[in-house]
Amino acid sequence: MVNYIDANSAPLRNTGDIRLYSQEDFEGMRRAGQLAARALDGVAKLVKPGVPTKVIDDFIRDFGEENNALPATLNYRGYRNYTCTSINHVVCHGIPNEKPLKEGDIVNVDVTYILDGWYGDSSRMYPVGEIKRAPERLIEVTYNALMIGIEQAKPGKTTGDIGAAIQEYAEGERCGVVRDFCGHGVGRLFHDAPNILHYGNWGEGIELKPGMIFTIEPMINLGKPHVKVLKDGWTAVTRDKSLSAQFEHSLGITETGCEIFTLSPEGLDKPPYNVA
Repeated sequence: MVNYIDANSAPLRNTGDIRLYSQEDFEGMRRAGQLAARALDGVAKLVKPGVPTKVIDDFIRDFGEENNALPATLNYRGYRNYTCTSINHVVCHGIPNEKPLKEGDIVNVDVTYILDGWYGDSSRMYPVGEIKRAPERLIEVTYNALMIGIEQAKPGKTTGDIGAAIQEYAEGERCGVVRDFCGHGVGRLFHDAPNILHYGNWGEGIELKPGMIFTIEPMINLGKPHVKVLKDGWTAVTRDKSLSAQFEHSLGITETGCEIFTLSPEGLDKPPYNVA
């Protein structure tokens, strides 16, 4: 049985209940979401051949400090960085380092800021210099999959509808949908109920109601959907070494549809970004 509860009277931990937030709460998510989006806009100017992912990590740290926000990943379950940078066949949770990005790489940058107690969570794909058509197409398919899933985010629909829409589209494009990771409730917690699967069956899952806040963040592979986690305990890669891509938005269910909190203020939601 699913319990829907008033978010402002619920304990500040994941109880498995579905929190329903108020319009005043949505304002907090707008601020946190826009901070994450602005940071990702800044990343678009940084991603170039020869730039190490640590430079991106340092930028996320500094941008948060300048805006009185904390990166949610820092010290989360022992993680020691300010963002995740996932390159080529890395599906998610790639760890920033000193290795330079190369021409033709693709990289996902995943940012979550805590601003006044609200978690703004978003990620985007970035091409490094000129990329080949296969990774370019994968980025297009993954972004489209995210937006197709978001089209299902409205009252009366279900979490299964989101997953089914994404799965049907991505598999129709001959891509694999990762099963091992999912979207999640967000708001005043980093990871909350419900889980948002990116595959599933129409009409199944949890009914969507106004006030729900969660992420949709499909991970799409050019090959099969299977992944493995490396010995560092974080980095997830495709088992067949095929390329992987991901986009993520945080959103809230409204009376008539949904509000995306993490849209780019500069219109840089998908490549090509055309920045100086």
